Amino acid sequence: MKSEDHLEEENAKHWRVLDLCLRLMEDEVLVKSEEAERYHVSERSIQRDLDDLRAFFAERTDQHGVQQELIYDYKLKGYRIRRTNTNELTNGEALAVSKILLESRAFTKKEIRTVLDKIIQGCVPKCNAGKVKDLVSNEEFYYIPTHNSRPAVDKIWELGCAIREQKLITVQYVKQNGSLVQRTLKPVGLLFSEFYFYLLAFIKDIEKDERLADKAKLYPTFYRVDRINGLQVSEEHFEVPYKDRFKEGEFRKRIQFMYGGELRKVRFQYSGPNVEAVLDRLPTAEIEKEENGVYTIHAEVFGDGIDMWTRSQGESIKLLA
Repeated sequence: MKSEDHLEEENAKHWRVLDLCLRLMEDEVLVKSEEAERYHVSERSIQRDLDDLRAFFAERTDQHGVQQELIYDYKLKGYRIRRTNTNELTNGEALAVSKILLESRAFTKKEIRTVLDKIIQGCVPKCNAGKVKDLVSNEEFYYIPTHNSRPAVDKIWELGCAIREQKLITVQYVKQNGSLVQRTLKPVGLLFSEFYFYLLAFIKDIEKDERLADKAKLYPTFYRVDRINGLQVSEEHFEVPYKDRFKEGEFRKRIQFMYGGELRKVRFQYSGPNVEAVLDRLPTAEIEKEENGVYTIHAEVFGDGIDMWTRSQGESIKLLA
């Protein structure tokens, strides 16, 4: 059995370690010699206490993703807690995301300013926020949204919720020629491509409208989100048109041009200067063979936009099938 003196010594150590821990959590800097004098123990005992606390902090991350590390600060000549938020963006991540958002031109000037401020102030360590802000401030000042830019953030969220909950929506949609149509839709996906957000949706009761092409029954139609007016989300639910749940990510690999049409397989020869540009443009593309700088490539794509793209490449592309 432990003696009373030994138990008293253990209790004293427990209370000492707890007190050290609380003071560290309050951002005090602990000097080993001063703590030894405070608690009337040797510096070696304080060092053991600090080693125990270092191990304790190393094994835990709080619910907000903040890690705490006990370090010796040579400038302050004492021990303190250093906090690292694992949910914060690094300087490089914050700058890269900000640059992508600015280049997208997808938001109004007010929206882009609000989003960038929240990224920099809320996701970047405070000591680095000023540097990141300086690196994007000039581009933010000269930011030019798209010609018909309208507030999009709230509408995107509303559409996203309708997709997730499989609720029918009714929209008034401004077509490219300026005419206005009303549609009741089964929304299944949201995509972004070249300055615009697009809603992918099946038209409800498409089979009853003889004016619309038969292929619209099988594949979703694209709607530019900035042209959607009068959005109303119904409480009526719908079944996903595909046998398996619509896989937005898989579909995205086959959609590059935001034009309707059928799912198609294409095969062509490419003799241009940079085959990587073709492979990046068509994520499903695969090289069958290469002879003397001429690549035979096949890919699976959705819609009729592939026809316009291949024509835009001039003599660099020769369609085979």
